[in-house]
Amino acid sequence: MDAIRLTIQTLPAVVLASGMNSFETATVVTAAACAGVAGGVYFSFSALVLPALRTHAAGDAIAAMRAVNVAAVRAPFMLVFFGGAVSAAAIAVVELVGDTHPARIAGAALALAAFGITVVRNVPLNNALAGGSPDWQRFEPRWRRANHARAAASILAAVVLGASLADAS
Repeated sequence: MDAIRLTIQTLPAVVLASGMNSFETATVVTAAACAGVAGGVYFSFSALVLPALRTHAAGDAIAAMRAVNVAAVRAPFMLVFFGGAVSAAAIAVVELVGDTHPARIAGAALALAAFGITVVRNVPLNNALAGGSPDWQRFEPRWRRANHARAAASILAAVVLGASLADAS
């Protein structure tokens, strides 16, 4: 708790010392927070949900996964998912046109990579699962690998973007 309290107390001074304007600060904080929340969701799915689904019959696992996929496409997660991508894209544009800050570009790239993995890999697999009768033994490892990758990219994005707030360069 002391570390959290210290972070909350010192963050305003750190951000002011970084020379970032309000828009840049808000954008980096938003992208870092969204990446952290999304990364936590993806990590939890990999660490808790998928192992639990593997203990059930394929039909039950498919039904549960379909229900999760429907529940995920709602305002709370969509706000985090798309808000993080828009914020990361804004960071990339601001940094590439202005004074380039390598950590912010790297963090934005990681966040956008997680978004891309989801759009290119997880969503098409989810759509295939929603229609027809998929082979769970083939679906689950492919979806899991993509989920691990987007979890890692999201968590790293949150860390890199958060750390960039303390860097005055």
